[in-house]
Amino acid sequence: MAVYVSNIVINSGTTFSETFTLESATTNASFDLSGYSGAAQMRKHAGASTGHDFTVDFPEPVTNGQIILTMTATTTSAIKAGRYVYDIVITSGSNKQTVVEGNVLVREGVTR
Repeated sequence: MAVYVSNIVINSGTTFSETFTLESATTNASFDLSGYSGAAQMRKHAGASTGHDFTVDFPEPVTNGQIILTMTATTTSAIKAGRYVYDIVITSGSNKQTVVEGNVLVREGVTR
């Protein structure tokens, strides 16, 4: 599977949600996520020792290949404004693969 690049914007202090749809690189059909689990983090740079976790969900039916990343408003309010990198890794057994990666722009909110 190819790694998709998608840049995202998070407004600090607000609820964040982004949906990604994975497709098979050979057939362009939806990627079946049955039997997979997911994890995603953002960090200041790939080698940074600390990161911020996203919640990763696969909505039903998992055969549609959708991945939803979320963060609560409480979580986003604790993130300093700036540029970060992130990726989404899916795992099935011992098979681990990065499926989405990109940059994150965290913007400081005005309304409190």
